[in-house]
Amino acid sequence: MDLGIRGRVALVGASSQGLGRAVARELAAEGASVVLCARGAEALAVARDAIALETGAAVLAVAADLSRPGEPERVVAAAEAQFGRVDILVTNTGGPPSGPFGQHDAAAWQAAYDLLLHPPVAMARAVLPGMRERRWGRIVAVTSIAVKQPVDGLILSNSLRAGLTGFARSLANETAREGITVNCVLPGFTRTDRVVELAQATAARDGVPEAEVYAKWEREIPMGRIGEVAEFAALVGFLASERASYITGQSIAVDGGWIRSLV
Repeated sequence: MDLGIRGRVALVGASSQGLGRAVARELAAEGASVVLCARGAEALAVARDAIALETGAAVLAVAADLSRPGEPERVVAAAEAQFGRVDILVTNTGGPPSGPFGQHDAAAWQAAYDLLLHPPVAMARAVLPGMRERRWGRIVAVTSIAVKQPVDGLILSNSLRAGLTGFARSLANETAREGITVNCVLPGFTRTDRVVELAQATAARDGVPEAEVYAKWEREIPMGRIGEVAEFAALVGFLASERASYITGQSIAVDGGWIRSLV
């Protein structure tokens, strides 16, 4: 299937590894020029070179800490300076620390806001003028299954990602008539460093082996297994495409059936 994004320019957050890197590779393989950003310059350069070699796409790497004021805007400016525009924005960040409510002080809540909600809002504000002028754009926010079914021990993520979902849903209504779609994709338990960290933290908290934590998760997933990053990236690629022109304001899970709600 030709997704119709050859020649488009995509900016993908937290794309040196994990979900973000898989999304960047998916979009590059479909013919988009891709801008990667993440905090670690060395890992980012490795991802840039690998994606460019595998896909033949033009790939720009911009090292940045998106939780810091001014950094989201700087990344967008670098993308526009290199490629002239940003057609596709995939907002994605790492996760905040796990733990119960009493473990997190006011500084932890502020840091979670700076990590999870500030960057997508700032980047959307930066790319929207150009998207509106061209009357075409795709914004895809990577959130979490926790926004539909909170995950125990992840109160910071549960709360702030739900706020991001509200922002995305509201923005979708404002931009729908301008050819700009805004959607959220909810990764479930997927084979990433973040899930490894969560498994380790859960095992330490409950006093059980990590293997038991994975086994419990797999019992809760109707498909009976942890997801792969390429499976997640495939949906993001579709939502970023011309084919998904009538899909907006949605939160779609890639979770093997873990969420049990009807909607």
